[in-house]
Amino acid sequence: MQVDGQPGPSKPPTRSSAGPKPRAASEPATLRSTAYQVGYVYSSKMMTHSCARGHPEQPERISRIFDILREHDCLTKMKQLPIRRVLREEALLVHSTSLWEKVLALHALTAQDIADSESYYNDLSLYVHQSTPYAAQLSAGGVIEACLAVARGEVKKAFAIVRPPGHHAEPDEHMGFCFFNNVAIATKVVQMSTPIKRILILDWYVTMEGNGTQRAFYDDPSVLYISLHRYEGGNFYPNGPFGAMTSTGEGAGVGFSVNIPWPESGMGDADYLLAFQKIIMPIALEFAPELIIISAGFDAADGDDLGECHVSPAGYAHMTSMLCSLAGGKVVVALEGGYCLDAIAKSALAVAQTILGEAPPQLEPLVATESGTETIYAVAMEQSKYWKNLDPKKCEPIEEMEPVATPLPELLKAYRQEYLFQEFGMVEVPLMQPALVERFKGQIACSSDIMDNETLVVFVHELGNVRVELSSVMFCGVHEERSYLVDCTKELMTWAKGRGYAMLDVNVLERPNPKQKLRHTEDHAGAVLVYLWDNYIQLSDARRIILIGHGPGCAPVMSLIQQRPSSVMRTVRGVVQVVGLHTIPATPRDMGELRQWYYDNSIVIVPNTHNIFHSAKMLKKHGTIFHIAEEKPIKLIIKAMPGIQTFVEDKLGESAKVKVNGVSEQ
Repeated sequence: MQVDGQPGPSKPPTRSSAGPKPRAASEPATLRSTAYQVGYVYSSKMMTHSCARGHPEQPERISRIFDILREHDCLTKMKQLPIRRVLREEALLVHSTSLWEKVLALHALTAQDIADSESYYNDLSLYVHQSTPYAAQLSAGGVIEACLAVARGEVKKAFAIVRPPGHHAEPDEHMGFCFFNNVAIATKVVQMSTPIKRILILDWYVTMEGNGTQRAFYDDPSVLYISLHRYEGGNFYPNGPFGAMTSTGEGAGVGFSVNIPWPESGMGDADYLLAFQKIIMPIALEFAPELIIISAGFDAADGDDLGECHVSPAGYAHMTSMLCSLAGGKVVVALEGGYCLDAIAKSALAVAQTILGEAPPQLEPLVATESGTETIYAVAMEQSKYWKNLDPKKCEPIEEMEPVATPLPELLKAYRQEYLFQEFGMVEVPLMQPALVERFKGQIACSSDIMDNETLVVFVHELGNVRVELSSVMFCGVHEERSYLVDCTKELMTWAKGRGYAMLDVNVLERPNPKQKLRHTEDHAGAVLVYLWDNYIQLSDARRIILIGHGPGCAPVMSLIQQRPSSVMRTVRGVVQVVGLHTIPATPRDMGELRQWYYDNSIVIVPNTHNIFHSAKMLKKHGTIFHIAEEKPIKLIIKAMPGIQTFVEDKLGESAKVKVNGVSEQ
């Protein structure tokens, strides 16, 4: 039979002023009841939210945790805190009225209604039940009571063993197994009803960042939100860029959102603890929180198939121990996700034992993964803009010995850069961000008039990338490649110089890094182009700009257009994409005005055997498409150069007709 941890009816708690019962005069002082330092919240009534067909967010998640804490004699050392349903006015501190009413309306669903709406709720990563509103209200109310108990000094620490979880619930929408954002609501209630105002929320739920919690405080400098999560370039739930390391807040809240986005699965104790030591604790010490709330999802636990990571119970204990050193020890642990019953039970036990004062278990020697250390370094680079305690140099990964041989692409790039300097007087553009310097040093060159010429041609490419050339031909000779590099460069630069245009040459072929994995998860090429746009192009006099992307250089051009639509549409006169045989030319997304602008002001040049000609849908997305009987990317641009020049001059009002090597447009 399930033991219910609820000490009273589900209603707002009342505080009794009655003191403890007097003890007998003969009772030894050592037998006096000890004041509890740690509390917990639990009710088996939250298990009524269930799914008949089975679901990872199952009721047993909380009962298994409750049982293991009881078996290890933890509950006898913890004060049982009251639990109640969240009040409407409390929920509306974070959520909209429409969401509140939408969740409460679920109690009226029939079994047929639930079956009929299954597809709709699946799209939101939810399941519903007639008891869902009651369980969700209890879950939120339980976290509120745990936080208030700590904030008011009734206990020093508390563990809210609650479900359904909350951190994905956004102000206007329930999603990701979550209905009300328990932690966000509790944070607002604490700030309104107690003297505590400065709160740190630490979300270690790896499978997905707590988008709802982050959004609730995105412009709020009184709440520091830190999340460690699996990101994979924005391709992991809830998808999109909001969980990126560059999502740092807005308005007064800039710098108070800290994302540590793991690029892959498999992260373990070493990665998490290194992130704590290098990023989380330095920032937290500078912020000096008055209360710590841990959004404690345990899907990063070793054995959880959804999280696919390897954090051990000892790892969770060490992270908890570090957080307990902050805010005078005022810590609330609020259960979020975690779907392997054994893993979450053992992990929760380790956390509970730590907040009860036990020392964390000793760990074996640990070494963080390469991708983990690279991510931590990148986060330090980003967050050091806002936090003085962060020193990116101390987070920099230890580099292995560079190979003696120089890769062929590096030789070809160096040859071409020297040619630009010697023949056209182009100079290197300095990059001030270390991450960009590491990847693109010496690969950005400009003419001397870049800051005061109103006409600018930006050429983005990977010239020198022999692998790109080999992708479409059986043989690639070094001397032949060097010749093509010079021919292409000479014709483009000579033409631009003769027409009086300024030039910006951007080679986005990254320098080799022995510690870098083959699978790229960050858009470094797009980042360097946006950096150049923000720090050079927009500060110059250029108001008639032409963007030319060649091969892999097309993607960063389109990324720039997508990220800076207003300034691009205002100053760019034309866009040229010269793509290889196996590359699908990109188009702007989402914004109708931007798509129309691109359609009216672009040309795409492809081999005449390109697959785009088999897709009417793709053809409609591009304004003008030219085809040439050439598959090799570098020879393709050489043959297309006359037409590119004519297109540019036409867009700048200096010509009248577009032709490409005598071939008509599609």
